Amino acid sequence: MVTDSYLPGHGNAGYRVRHYDLELDYKPGPARLSGRALITAEADGTLPRFELDFGAFRINRVLVDGKPARYTHGGGKLRVRPAKAVRGAFTVEVRYVGTPRPVRTRHWGDLGWDQLTDGSLVASQPVGAPSWFPCDDRVSAKAPFRIAVTAPSPYTVVANGVLVDGKVGGSTTSWVYASDAPMAPYLATVQIGQYERVELGGDQVAAVPARLLPAFRHDFARQPTMMALFCDLFGDYPFDSYAVVVTDDPLEVPVEAQSLSIFGANHVDGRRGFERLVAHELAHQWFGNSVGLADWRHIWLNEGFATYAEWLWSESSGGPSAATLAEHSRAVIAALPQDIRLSDPGVARMFDDRVYQRGALTLHALRERLGDAAFFELLREWTSRHRHGTATTEDFLALAGHRDLLTPWLESPRLP
Repeated sequence: MVTDSYLPGHGNAGYRVRHYDLELDYKPGPARLSGRALITAEADGTLPRFELDFGAFRINRVLVDGKPARYTHGGGKLRVRPAKAVRGAFTVEVRYVGTPRPVRTRHWGDLGWDQLTDGSLVASQPVGAPSWFPCDDRVSAKAPFRIAVTAPSPYTVVANGVLVDGKVGGSTTSWVYASDAPMAPYLATVQIGQYERVELGGDQVAAVPARLLPAFRHDFARQPTMMALFCDLFGDYPFDSYAVVVTDDPLEVPVEAQSLSIFGANHVDGRRGFERLVAHELAHQWFGNSVGLADWRHIWLNEGFATYAEWLWSESSGGPSAATLAEHSRAVIAALPQDIRLSDPGVARMFDDRVYQRGALTLHALRERLGDAAFFELLREWTSRHRHGTATTEDFLALAGHRDLLTPWLESPRLP
């Protein structure tokens, strides 16, 4: 098993996770998290030992196939030595407690579980998942999840997937979410806050602070229409539900997660001033979440497609056309250094705006070459062929063809 080319310190060899079952108890006041992670995995061969990515918690117990296992923990790794080497399917159970601390990174700041003024959020892209549960933290290592969270009753908990159970017990409430579609660990999330639930129709829901409800209802009123447009252009919505969370705190940027998106209070202004971001995050459900990345160097397949979805929504909803937005974007990018390679931008520039904009421009150039009918048929074939899987730039080239057009866009630092 090969780890990610950009993040070789994350992810682990020798096994594949088949399912995560997380049971969490969270106390917002002291910011205390108690957790039980039950991971079902399959060994590639005989494993006398294995590793998980995991942050700075106190570990109370590690069991492998129900039996106590030896372990060491440090440097972001939980190293497990079972009493007997594992072969084939096995389970590992980790019980832990502590204050979740974000993963500190050189290029992107602190990532993962973070405290709000009242509550918490999880924003893990690309390597923050170990801040709250043990995992195989590779972008390509997707598995189904069950996430159960107990929190004080005034708080609402939102996590990935469908709410399948809930129980009020005195001063606390338990929330259980299930996501049968496989998910990369960085896309797993838990949002905790004092929110009001809003039904948007068509299996779309939102959790919003009461004070922001009037502005939210205006700003997100067109999301069901947006969903219908994207289903037409990109193919069926790939998950069972879609949720939006608006925190009571401002956020620098919206947060991407599978089957839900998180916005800050500053992204709700009552004037639809951030509607392009609503489109961007929704589009990630197809591009980035369902069709995941085989390696982070292919990040344009996430961000270029989601940025182009912004332009498609603008065009459909009465705003500037995609052609107009492409012309503006090209002028902006042309004035910047021509030193980034879209197909391999480098770890420090994975989230450079030029990756987003050049990715969208690449798709617009392909659309102009193919015409609308063939272009959108191509997108639907792309999302269908790689639904709930992973893909590479080469996979897209193999499907799209027209390498004479696409290769300069993807491989040349100079803007074609």
